[in-house]
Amino acid sequence: MCPAGTCERMYARPHAALRPGVHSYRGFRVTHGEPRQRLVVPRGTVSLVVGFGPGLEPGGPVGGHGGKAVRPTASLATGLHTRARHFGHRGALHGIEVTLAPWAAHQLFGVSMNDLADTVVDPVDVLGRGFQELTEALRDTTDWPDRFALLDSALARWTESARGGRPPAGELLEAWDLLVRTGGTISVRDLAAATGWSWRHLETLFRRQFGLTPKRLARIVRLRRALRLLTTGSTPADTAYACGFSDQAHLTNEFTTLLGMPPRRFLAARGTAWRSSHWVAG
Repeated sequence: MCPAGTCERMYARPHAALRPGVHSYRGFRVTHGEPRQRLVVPRGTVSLVVGFGPGLEPGGPVGGHGGKAVRPTASLATGLHTRARHFGHRGALHGIEVTLAPWAAHQLFGVSMNDLADTVVDPVDVLGRGFQELTEALRDTTDWPDRFALLDSALARWTESARGGRPPAGELLEAWDLLVRTGGTISVRDLAAATGWSWRHLETLFRRQFGLTPKRLARIVRLRRALRLLTTGSTPADTAYACGFSDQAHLTNEFTTLLGMPPRRFLAARGTAWRSSHWVAG
C-alpha cells in the first residue's frame, strides 16, 4: 500500500546454492511527501540493507535497553533484536534488503553474531571494502533481475572466502528447528538433551552462531507466534494460553517490554497509521 507518493517493490529468491540460509531479496524505491517512522519488531532473522540513496535513521530500542541509536546510514546490517526498534526516513528510500538466517550471516560476516545482537552497524565494518564495490555495482545497474544476480554472485563468493565463519553443526540447526517447532516453549535443558551437549556448550554455540542464548531466542519465537495468532483474530486470552504464557497479564507484560505497548494498542496502531508506511521489517 502506498497512499501517497510512489512505491516500487521487487522480490526474488536467492540462488538455490544460497538457500535456505539466505531467505529473500527485496528491492524497493519509495518516495513520500514527508518523513516516515516505523516500529520494527523482533523477527529472528538478520537484515543486510544495501542503500542507493538517502539513508535510514535507526533509533534506539523500545524501553531504551539492549542497544543504542546510531547515525543515519544509507546501508546497514543488523543482528537479531530482542526488542522493537524505531526506524525512520526523510521521505525517500532506494535499495535492496537481504534477509538471512543468523547462521548464514555468521558465515557471511565472519564474526560472532553475539557482537551484532541488538545492534545496527555499517556493513563495511563486517564485509570490508568489497561491500562498497558491490553497492556501486548495484547502484549502476538499473535492472532488478540483474541486481539480484549480482547479489547472488557476491554472497556466494563472500561465504566461501577465508573470512567466512564456520558452518553450523547439524545438531545446532536441529536445536534451532526444535525451538521454533515448539513455539519457544521447550526448556533449555530439554533442548540440550536433544543435541547430546551440555546446556553451557549449547548456549555458547547459540551465542556465537545465532547471537542470542536459547532462552532469549525462545522469547522472540514465542512473541512471533503470539503476533501471528493475534493478527489472525485470536483473543489475547486464547493467545496467552496457546503460547504458554501463565495468563493474559503475562502476555501483556511481554508485549509492553518487547514492543513498547500492550497487545490491543499494538494491533490498533498496526491497522491504521503504520500500515501506510513502506519500511516494514517484522
